[in-house]
Amino acid sequence: MRDEQERRPETPAEADGTTGLFTALGKMLKRLRERKGLTQKEFGQLVGYGPDAISSMERGVRLIRPEVLERADALLDAGGMLADAIPEVREAMGRTRTRHPEWYRSYAALEAEARELHFYANQGVPGLLQTENYARAVFSRRRPLLDEETIEKRIADRLSRQQVLDKWPPPMCSFVLEEVVLDRPIGGRAVREAQLKQLLRISDLRNVEIQVMPTSIEDHPNMGGAFNLLTPQRHPQVAYTEIQEYPRLITDPEEVRKIVDRHGMIRAMALPPRDSRALIDKKLGEL
Repeated sequence: MRDEQERRPETPAEADGTTGLFTALGKMLKRLRERKGLTQKEFGQLVGYGPDAISSMERGVRLIRPEVLERADALLDAGGMLADAIPEVREAMGRTRTRHPEWYRSYAALEAEARELHFYANQGVPGLLQTENYARAVFSRRRPLLDEETIEKRIADRLSRQQVLDKWPPPMCSFVLEEVVLDRPIGGRAVREAQLKQLLRISDLRNVEIQVMPTSIEDHPNMGGAFNLLTPQRHPQVAYTEIQEYPRLITDPEEVRKIVDRHGMIRAMALPPRDSRALIDKKLGEL
């Protein structure tokens, strides 16, 4: 029997009874887009999202935000059909909650309300930056193997977390990625190519800075693994680490201070955002 912790809804809205709304809107969006003769990529460029995100919206896996519905209504000549649903969408968004494994829920709740989010990654692309296919490749190769239903649920949860980058006011976010993270071909060439493009797209957001730590750095300030730093609303800054599926939410002020110190050194030694973007673009061009 599968562990109870894995029995989560296929979409984040299911537990709150709003799945039908977002599934119906997704189907309408797809039909209107196809009637207009636009691919998911072309439509995504018009509304500021990647093709994976558009695919997720059309399948009801990712919530369609009000501003997307407003733009889509005009771009797809919907005649108010999509825009008229905005009040119901706003109400539904207030009721939806993402379901995560029990051990992860404390962190997920803090991340959703954070004013600042800072990430250091040395193995793979952080979940908030992953494309759907990159996430699928990660979960599909996990050991022990996960069944297909669990994989899809975990992907849905991961994509739903990414909405934190779109909310207003947005949290200030920084990501430092080891260069090897860009080079590791998780999922194959096509998945890697789409992921690098996703990094470039997200790096254009005003509230996001992406930096790359070159492999050539000789005096690395942190060999202790990946970590996240969060500053939640009305709470002190906390840190989060996860090694071999053993999560740890760090709240002790002195321990958090040490990680903050390492983070400052990492950011100082990594490439600046502009140079990091140029390196990502260079690697994309070499594919």
